[in-house]
Amino acid sequence: MPSMKSRLVIMMLKRGHLLQGQLKRRTVIDMNTSILDYRAETDRAAGLIGKPPEGIDVVPVQIGDIYAEWIQPPQASHDKVILYFHGGGYVCGSCRGHRQHVAKFVKGSGVPALLFEYRLAPEHPYPAALDDALAAYRWLLDQGTDPSRVVFAGDSAGGGLALATMLAARDQGTPLPAGAAVLSPWTDLKCTGDSIRTKAKVDPFTPKGAWHVFSHYYTKGSDAGHPWISPLYGDLSGLPPVLIAAGDCDGLFDDSTRFVEKAQQAGTDATLIVGEGLFHCYPVCAPMFPEATQAMAQICAFIAAHAAG
Repeated sequence: MPSMKSRLVIMMLKRGHLLQGQLKRRTVIDMNTSILDYRAETDRAAGLIGKPPEGIDVVPVQIGDIYAEWIQPPQASHDKVILYFHGGGYVCGSCRGHRQHVAKFVKGSGVPALLFEYRLAPEHPYPAALDDALAAYRWLLDQGTDPSRVVFAGDSAGGGLALATMLAARDQGTPLPAGAAVLSPWTDLKCTGDSIRTKAKVDPFTPKGAWHVFSHYYTKGSDAGHPWISPLYGDLSGLPPVLIAAGDCDGLFDDSTRFVEKAQQAGTDATLIVGEGLFHCYPVCAPMFPEATQAMAQICAFIAAHAAG
């Protein structure tokens, strides 16, 4: 059963729209929804998050046309790195909206993170995000970073993109990172998981129809079952260790459970942390309630161990 603190956080998050000056929470996204307006809403929400904690610096960096930020302790070396893939359904998301979350991974693991902004749909459908992710990873390697000391991390669509990037890197002969730690990854853009339907009433944070609309915009004529779009459908053998954390009241819960099961069957070291009664990407709420704090500690321990080389 979820803790009392987690239930209080859920109640608070359900009313988050009021803090943004909106009387009603968005409950549906369809093809008539303005993605520009949706981005503006997420940007306003990001403005409520605040700044990274003391002891964490934000250092801008340009990777070709890609804007990125180092989220790191002061004067940190980059001999080991978290490459962070932000979420947002492939249609929104930014460094500004995620740096506070990424700082928790950095503080907990002691490993600096490179957070980057990939191009967004519908203006830039697949393979734009994947191309940018591969470019960011290869830039790290070109800087002399040992791939055995790089750990991918990400949330939601970013988590799925991190896994897809591993498959693409492997298929293209690029050295793989030491591991991946992802939250509620979107691994199936065909949206075939039962949880998208069965968890709709208990997943109060994802508007109805959102995943189908976002998939339409990102795939835009490409095969949604291509492994570089939906890593669930890929060959999951030969991958580095993967740690996934997901709440069982998340519409994408089946995207996590099915990926872990298939990866294990392929011989990959894959572990699933399940948050009972919890929601999409719940560990980023650490230390607000104990389940999030415990999951974040496990994730950070995984990152620290695998980035050690």
